[in-house]
Amino acid sequence: MKHATLYCVTPPSEAQLARMKAFLAREEGDPEIEIKVEVELSLVSGFILRTESKIYDWSMYGRVEQLRGALGVVHGRRPKKTVANLKKCIEEFKLAAGEKEYGTVSFVGDGIAVVTGLDHACYGEIVTFSCGVKGMVMDIRRDEIGVILFGRDTEIFEGSQVTRTCRMAGMPVGDGFIGRIVDALGNPVDGQGEVISSDFRPLENPAPGIMDRQPVTTSLETGILAIDSMFPIGRGQRELIIGDRQTGKTSIALDTILNQKGKNTVCIYVAIGQKASTIAKMVTTLREAGAMEYTVIVSSTASEPAPLQYIAPYSGTALAEYFMYSGRDVLIVYDDLSKHAVAYRAISLLLERSPGREAYPGDVFYLHSRLLERASRLSDELGGGSITALPIIETQNGDVSAYIPTNVISITDGQIYLESELFFEGQRPAVNVGLSVSRVGGAAQASVMKQASGTVRIDLAQYREMEVFTQFSSELDDSTKRQLAHGRALMELLKQPLGHSLSMPEQVVLLQAANRRLFENLSVKELAAEKYDFLKFMKVNFPDLFTEIGNGEKLRKSQLERLDEAGAKWLAQREQESGDGKRT
Repeated sequence: MKHATLYCVTPPSEAQLARMKAFLAREEGDPEIEIKVEVELSLVSGFILRTESKIYDWSMYGRVEQLRGALGVVHGRRPKKTVANLKKCIEEFKLAAGEKEYGTVSFVGDGIAVVTGLDHACYGEIVTFSCGVKGMVMDIRRDEIGVILFGRDTEIFEGSQVTRTCRMAGMPVGDGFIGRIVDALGNPVDGQGEVISSDFRPLENPAPGIMDRQPVTTSLETGILAIDSMFPIGRGQRELIIGDRQTGKTSIALDTILNQKGKNTVCIYVAIGQKASTIAKMVTTLREAGAMEYTVIVSSTASEPAPLQYIAPYSGTALAEYFMYSGRDVLIVYDDLSKHAVAYRAISLLLERSPGREAYPGDVFYLHSRLLERASRLSDELGGGSITALPIIETQNGDVSAYIPTNVISITDGQIYLESELFFEGQRPAVNVGLSVSRVGGAAQASVMKQASGTVRIDLAQYREMEVFTQFSSELDDSTKRQLAHGRALMELLKQPLGHSLSMPEQVVLLQAANRRLFENLSVKELAAEKYDFLKFMKVNFPDLFTEIGNGEKLRKSQLERLDEAGAKWLAQREQESGDGKRT
C-alpha cells in the first residue's frame, strides 16, 4: 500500500478526502493509497499533496507560479506580450494541480549531491533543492543520480528535498548582455543592475551540420603582424593559442578583441578559473579603449565551485550562438581550457567515474570537441553569421604532447605556439614559427597580404637555423651576412607592444619594405623606432597607396615601383636628418 501526505491549512472534510483519494488512484494507478493529513499554516491557503515520488501543488504559491509560467515570466525574462495579450492570457488561465517529481539527497559535499527518487530525471536537466540552490544532472545510475551544484552546499543536507524542473540547463541571451560582465549562469556581477534578456538558449546545442556551413574565406584581422602575415585567422575558424604560463597568450586574445573596434564583431571573453583581479584589470583595459561597447565577459573565477567553471564556456557559446544565428560575426575567447578540463576532472572524480590518462575521464576529448565544433560560419540561407573561437591552453615546460594540449590541437584548425625562450629574449609576441600553423591557410587572407607575406615564414625559419649554426663561426661570407641582417630586421618588425594594433595596409607596407631589404642596414635599436616613423612618412606623403592597399587586391607592378620610390625617399630623408644632427 502506498502512502501520501496532505499538507493543508484547514483539515479536509470526508467528501474532499474521498475526491483526493480518487485523484491519486487515477494518477498513481493504485486505489489503495492511504492519506495522512498534516496542518501547515505557512501555506496561507490551498494544499499540497505529496506521494513517494511526486508533489501535487495546489497552494497559493503554486498557483502564483502557474500564473507566472502562463504569462511567460520565466528564466529571468520579462514577458514579451502586449497588454491586450496579457489580459487575454489572464482571462483564459485555468488552474491545475501542479505536479512535480521530487527526490531526496543521500549525500552532499564538494559541490556534488547524490539524489535518490528522481527516476525520470534526464542528463543535463536542472533540479531545484529545497533551499533554492539549483543543480544540473551529470550522472545517472540505476537507483540514484549525481547532481553538480550551481551554488554553495552549506544549506543542503542529507534528506533535503530535490524537485525536477523538466528544463534543460540554459542561458538567458540577448543584446542586453553586450558591455556587461556576467557569471556562468547569466547573472550580472558588474553592479550595473539587471541584464535585459530577450531569449533563452540551451547550454548544450548540436553543432551546425556540413550543409549549414560555408567555407572560411573572410579574414578576421588580429592587428598583430606576426599572426596576420603568417597564420591568418578566418571568420568561423578555431585557432588555438598555446604556450607556457606568462608567455603572452591572453595578450594576443586581448589585442584581437581591441582590433575588432568598428568592424561589427561581437566579442565574448570567457574567463575560466582566473583571478578576479586579473579579470578586473582586463575590464579596465577594455573600457579605456572603448572595447566594452561590443564585448561581453563571462566570468567564472578561481574562487567559484568547479561546476560553474565547467559550464562557463558552454554559457559563453550559447550567447555567441544567439548573435551568430541573428546574422552577426562573433569572436569568442576561452581563457583557458586547461582549467576547464581540470574542473571537469574534479567533478568526474567526485562522481566516482573511472579515471584514465592523467586522471582525466575517458570523455574529456568529447568535452572540448562538442564545444569547439559549434564555432562555424553559417551558410547565407541561415544568415551568414559566424563564431570564431580562440581557445587558450597552458602547457607545462613547453610540453605540447601532453594529454589536453594534443586533444585540443587535433580539434582546432591550427595553433599559435608561444615559446618561453623567445619571450625571455624580448620577442613579443613570442610566436614560434616552426610549431605554429593555420590550417585554413591563405584562404582567409587578402590577396595583397598573401603577396606581401610570401617568403616571410621561410626567411624566419632559415634565419633561426642559420643563427644557431653561425654563432660559433668567426668568418661569414657576404650572402650569409645579408641573410642574417634580413632575419634580424624581420624579427624586430614582428615585435609589437600590447595595445598597438596595426591595420592591414600598415602591415603590408612594413612587409613590402622588409622584402625590399629597406631595413637591413639599420641596427636593432634603430629599427624599433624607425618602423613607426616609416609608417608616418608613408601616410603623409603617399596616402593614396594606403587606400589602394586597403582594397585587399594584389599590388600591381606600378604600385610596387611606387613603394620602392617611397622607401628610397624615406632613406634619403633619414640620412639627411642624421647628417644635420651630426653637424649640429
